[in-house]
Amino acid sequence: MGSTSHDVSALAPGAHTFTVDGVRQVYHVAGTGPVCVAHSGGPGIEWAYLRTPSLETHFTMVYVEPVGTGASGQLENPADYRLDTYVQFLHAVVEHLGEPRVYLLGHSHGGFVAQRYALTHPDRIAGLALYDTSPVTGAEFWAEAMAGLAAYPQRHPDRPEAAAVPAAFAQIGGATDDESLGAALRAALPVYFADFWGRQDEFAPFQAAVRIWSTPAGAQDPTPFDVRDNLGEITVPVVVIVGAYDFICGPRWAEQLHAGLPDSRLVTLPRSGHFAHIEQPAEFTDAVAELLKR
Repeated sequence: MGSTSHDVSALAPGAHTFTVDGVRQVYHVAGTGPVCVAHSGGPGIEWAYLRTPSLETHFTMVYVEPVGTGASGQLENPADYRLDTYVQFLHAVVEHLGEPRVYLLGHSHGGFVAQRYALTHPDRIAGLALYDTSPVTGAEFWAEAMAGLAAYPQRHPDRPEAAAVPAAFAQIGGATDDESLGAALRAALPVYFADFWGRQDEFAPFQAAVRIWSTPAGAQDPTPFDVRDNLGEITVPVVVIVGAYDFICGPRWAEQLHAGLPDSRLVTLPRSGHFAHIEQPAEFTDAVAELLKR
């Protein structure tokens, strides 16, 4: 993929824009230290939820706005929102930064992007933080997630609001525009936390701020993600981080990642769900920063 040429200001603090094959790509830079490129999840969710100021004391964080979200451009063909496309745009960002090697932090679906990137461009990666993600999706993955969702109200029997969460999650699939999809996601968001109701005042601003774009969110890759047979090719240091209460990318999948990677450390955060950088920020930051010592 062609991109505009790199210059030294590519890592200056603030928002940056360049074009990738005529499509606008935006990213944000904050912090000091080795460069760590962060790819958010979803797909289709705005990057800002993943911003982690405590990481910015260890790394020069580069937060990508994935194509089709936020201020980045839209693809002409909605079917092009595929994993390979996200990998191509991520590579364009890495090339634009001009760094020979970068650390990569991938959350959830961004973790799929990070794994595929590390397999496609192994020479560009210094280390990898795979955060609440999985080496595989497909029928078994989704069946387990739906079982976790269905069990959620029993985890919080004293909170009638918890009983409404599975139905809110079900609305996500039927939403066809950004507004209704965002409303459904925000209503379902408590299931993504270990203890949303006990810390509601703390997490409510995060919940209110989440934004999502329906076109990338609704796109389907032609085949389920599965890199289990290739994990042995990822030889850089990896930290696999998972929240003990993550219903969608939980410990089972983190353990598969850890088992398949030659040089990985598994960190399970006992008081977190899918958002440990919000739920246990100090422990999350320590887990990622430990990559710098390896």
